[in-house]
Amino acid sequence: MSTLEIKNLHAQVLPNEEGAEPIEILKGVNLTIKSGETHAIMGPNGSGKSTLSYTLAGHPKYEVTAGEVLLDGVNVLELEVDERARAGLFLAMQYPTEVPGVSSSNFLRSAATHVRGEAPSLRNWVKEVNGARDALKIDKSFGERSVNEGFSGGEKKRHEVLQLGILKPKFAVMDETDSGLDVDALQVVSEGINTYQEETNGGVLMITHYKRILNHVQPDYVHVFADGKIVATGGAEMADKLEADGYEQFIA
Repeated sequence: MSTLEIKNLHAQVLPNEEGAEPIEILKGVNLTIKSGETHAIMGPNGSGKSTLSYTLAGHPKYEVTAGEVLLDGVNVLELEVDERARAGLFLAMQYPTEVPGVSSSNFLRSAATHVRGEAPSLRNWVKEVNGARDALKIDKSFGERSVNEGFSGGEKKRHEVLQLGILKPKFAVMDETDSGLDVDALQVVSEGINTYQEETNGGVLMITHYKRILNHVQPDYVHVFADGKIVATGGAEMADKLEADGYEQFIA
């Protein structure tokens, strides 16, 4: 059993312009996720949902000014990005980055080697990747293409979930994984997330605007995020309420 605890987390975005003041985005986030739990975060644009995901992962653009993020008692805010990944924290990005010149197969094997501490045997690796790829209906040819280069939105999201299934982190932060997916792709991606959780008992933090992915990945808790913090929490029925009545009832 593992636990991810976010305690009074405050963070600001560092400006690109010299002399400009930082802008505070996260204003005291408190959230505890345990193994096997699925937590959904829903909220209006600009509320800080994606900032939370990038802050957890260690994006240099976001500076933590207060609080802790404890993964099994270890403050991951004190770790480098790669150390956070090895500790068991995974981020599926809203806009996956293209990495020209690095094949998807080499990227995936390198990531698995670093997370596991040793290179997987070639025979077992091929079997493992082929099974995960087929489950997500990813064509074999994508292994030789550069990471995310020329991929459609749906293909990028499938590859994010492929990484999730191979790396098997303790906790997965899924930042708007459903954006840009058609109905069929949404089903496939959702099944991939559910399979990861069934196989690993991992915890999931699902950041989304819409309820549709939560019809496939059933949340234990739904949190309303506004003005840089969680302002309300409920069960799965909270998503129905938000879909029907919007966020104003909680923001006010």
